[in-house]
Amino acid sequence: MAFPLLTATAALPAIGAIATAAVPAARRTATKWLALGFSLATLFLAAAVAVRFEPGGGRYQLTESHAWIKDFGVRYELGVDGIAVALILLTAVLIPFVILAGWHDADPSPSSPLRSSRGGPNETKAPYQWRPTQGFFALILGVEAMVILSFEATDVFLFYIFFEAMLIPMYFLIGGFGDRAHAAGDEAAATQRTYAAVKFLLYNLVGGLIMLAAVIGLYVVAGSFSLQEITAARAGGSLDMATNTERLLFLGFFFAFAVKAPLWPLHTWLPNAMGEATAPVAVLITAVVDKVGTFAMLRFCLQLFPEASKWATPVILVLALISIVYGALLAVGQRDIKRLVAYASISHFGFIIMGIFAMTSQGQSGATLYMVNHGISTAALMLVAGFLIARRGSRLIADYGGVQKVAPVLAGTFLIGSLATLSLPGLAPFVSEFLVLVGTFTRYPAIGVIATFGIVLAALYTLVLYQRTMTGPVRPAVRAMPDLRVRELLVIAPLIALLIFLGVYPKPLTEIVNPAVKYTLSDVQKTDPKPEVEAAK
Repeated sequence: MAFPLLTATAALPAIGAIATAAVPAARRTATKWLALGFSLATLFLAAAVAVRFEPGGGRYQLTESHAWIKDFGVRYELGVDGIAVALILLTAVLIPFVILAGWHDADPSPSSPLRSSRGGPNETKAPYQWRPTQGFFALILGVEAMVILSFEATDVFLFYIFFEAMLIPMYFLIGGFGDRAHAAGDEAAATQRTYAAVKFLLYNLVGGLIMLAAVIGLYVVAGSFSLQEITAARAGGSLDMATNTERLLFLGFFFAFAVKAPLWPLHTWLPNAMGEATAPVAVLITAVVDKVGTFAMLRFCLQLFPEASKWATPVILVLALISIVYGALLAVGQRDIKRLVAYASISHFGFIIMGIFAMTSQGQSGATLYMVNHGISTAALMLVAGFLIARRGSRLIADYGGVQKVAPVLAGTFLIGSLATLSLPGLAPFVSEFLVLVGTFTRYPAIGVIATFGIVLAALYTLVLYQRTMTGPVRPAVRAMPDLRVRELLVIAPLIALLIFLGVYPKPLTEIVNPAVKYTLSDVQKTDPKPEVEAAK
């Protein structure tokens, strides 16, 4: 019997979450190192998955299948294609940096008696603001386990369970470990954190409940939850869904994925959640968890409901285009650094969804690369922004100025993260955005042309952000601001190195992704449009 590598890759962070939660509360440092150790071990297993995966082999590899709930036809089925491998690697790479960046985010706050006990007697009168360190890191590892299982699951019901289950640890990470750099007082800040967490949970739960109805409907129609069985039956002609039934089931799945993605107009939970969460948790939201939504569009919507996907494409492309322009416009007008990054992410997810539903090999390859590259670039920018905010104690852009003169390394890394966000040539997001635009333009030229306006707006909001925070006269509040420390450099330097490497040499990713894209296009019976003008022979 082959070693269950996919199960081990997801089980290891789950075991780490349990082990971390069991560490005594007084042993904070041990908790952090234990969580980091489990995340690095998970990265090792994810790398093993990538090494074992053969791009030229079958569609789903390293498969595992075991009976689970026989009466309902539910099986424990796992398998990965090139798209899943790329996203599992992204998740496993980012989590150690999330843990390192959040090293002190669950420590007692300065006003807590645990911190102030060495001071004078008056200091103990401050409000008690203790945070359980072991809970913070256990929740992060728990999210990692559920996200990886979501990328691996080929049983629709199994996927649904982890698609929904990841909401619970995310709810506590947003509501229980919010950002300390808040303009409001402690009580008002707690209220806003609770609002953001509840909004995140309710939006995604509603989407999940609609999906659950569609999952049950799919089982009634197909008699199975197995993705591979259903797609094989459709391809072989033994399963023929009525047109209206297929469209309703597609809408049920797509709605849930569009909420998670997030796609306009179902996006409004994201700015609140990212704004109120700590910077590492904000990275976890937009660089890791939200990718499950766009991934599921490729794996489930297009494979299970090919005709309905083609039917809905014009409307989805319009919604994606609105997301691109709307998100970028709102990012331009933001005064809060983290909310600016949140709206920029909405714009980027519009590009990803546009690439998926362009139904071309360039568009879908670009969309998959965009998921990976957006995860890396957003992590780099948001984590540097988090280090900046922690120093100044404010998220407002107007409270900064002249940072590059007192903290040049911080400013330099912030600049690279900003340039990656606007897809500067030579950095990883450029390749993916270019492929998405080319793939869209070849089939929908008007959509492709309008979408380029989002690039102009991206240049505006990122460069203005850098100009207002990093250049100009040094504000008194930032004169004593320290530069990046060793731990912070260990977080940012590898991410910047990845942005440059994948911007110059994206072949390692494209070789894994392209075969999976060809399979997906064959599911929807689409081929790339032929050029209107043939090349001269």
